[in-house]
Amino acid sequence: MGRHSQDNDPLDEALKPPPDESLEAREARLAQEDKAKRVSQAIDESIKAERQIMKKRKVVRLLLLGQSESGKSTTLRHFQRLYTPTAFRAERVLWRAVIQLNLVRSIRTITDALSDHRRPSVDSGGDDSEDELQGIPREIELLTVQLLPLRHIEALLIEKLVPANEEEATHLGHKGKSNSSISSGSDRSFQSQEVFVRGATSWKGVLAKGVNRFHGWPTSAGTTGLETRDEPQEVLHACRKEIKTLWSDPFVREILRRRKIRLEEFPGFFLNDIDRVSSLKYIPNDDDVLKARLKTVGVSEYRFEMEAAAGRESGTEWRIVDVGGSRSQVPTWVPFFDDVDAIIFLAPISGFDQVLAEDRSVNRLEDSVLLWKAVCSNKLLANVDLVLFLNKCDILDAKLKAGIRLAKYVRTFGDRPNDLDSASKYFRSKFGAIHREYSPNPRKFYGWCTSVTDTATTGGILASVRDMVIRQHLKQSRLL
Repeated sequence: MGRHSQDNDPLDEALKPPPDESLEAREARLAQEDKAKRVSQAIDESIKAERQIMKKRKVVRLLLLGQSESGKSTTLRHFQRLYTPTAFRAERVLWRAVIQLNLVRSIRTITDALSDHRRPSVDSGGDDSEDELQGIPREIELLTVQLLPLRHIEALLIEKLVPANEEEATHLGHKGKSNSSISSGSDRSFQSQEVFVRGATSWKGVLAKGVNRFHGWPTSAGTTGLETRDEPQEVLHACRKEIKTLWSDPFVREILRRRKIRLEEFPGFFLNDIDRVSSLKYIPNDDDVLKARLKTVGVSEYRFEMEAAAGRESGTEWRIVDVGGSRSQVPTWVPFFDDVDAIIFLAPISGFDQVLAEDRSVNRLEDSVLLWKAVCSNKLLANVDLVLFLNKCDILDAKLKAGIRLAKYVRTFGDRPNDLDSASKYFRSKFGAIHREYSPNPRKFYGWCTSVTDTATTGGILASVRDMVIRQHLKQSRLL
């Protein structure tokens, strides 16, 4: 019996036709087998054709580089708005929680600055200008008490946005010295702990589920955001008058000015839009989403298919990678240099009078210059197009108009006019010179002065970048 079982394949035995099969049954069986064979061949041919298409598919890989808070995530959102507008519009309601948090954090910055003012400074040395502001007016004290519910809302929003297994990693920074968003000239301190999430889409998935895991009632992350309860929006709506009064108060403005805390320059600034943003029927528009601030750590990749090139049947798939910009993440850039078609490097030139959050001894502009020099000189990128965005020109313009002298921080600027046109030309020339000197191979310099929150201007620039990258890609593929 054992030998018989070894000599006979049970599968073969099962597939044999019945010994008493009739002629009609045999013909039917053969016809069915022939049909199954044709279906199998068609599937094989389809798989083969799909593999051939994938081989011929044009994939453009674009890398976004720059220090933290340089505008990389906002640039990525611009690509989404321009080239996948339907998906972008569908996700706008999810950004409401982020904008709510941005508003609450702005108020928190003000109240922390006021708390710091209450404590006598050990290093003021009897500064008369400080003595003029000793003591907070009673009406301001009352406003800060009335806005205490925002602390509870801040905790709720953090719970919404941050995964449950990351409670210990929801803040950056520590109590103490002011962060990089404040001028390096400030010697005051206030609590500045920034919430962050890992990855660009994980928090969207949490909100899209539509159920608050801590309180059991539905959140407002549905298709319109208006069908279900949203406690943070209700509280902001109830506190809108107090928020406006606090923000517009001359005493508060003077406290912020003396501490060089310029909230208008912070990412995620919505205090000037409080009536609209606190409305119970508020839905973020495109500009709101681009202005919203949510710090991400780690790598975010966005894939979309560009419309088919003229005269060609297949489109081009774009893969845009946004890597972290903090100093600790810069060493992780190198693995992404392999097989990249172009790099957009963002240098926030408005940071000429600011320092890094990670190292307060390093000027932000100086850090951008060193990063740009390292990218230009990297031999792995010798044949890669580098596109420079001299970003946050709107903030730079506001600083220069406010009387802040660029030459005080950048001595080589000399006696040039202290205006945006002169400053932008100067920075473009300096960054262009580094590009020419340090590039391993000669290559064309692409540089723009940008404000990535300006949708119209940035849209036109990104369209030019897209056309430039596609032309280069076609040349490399010998199609142009």
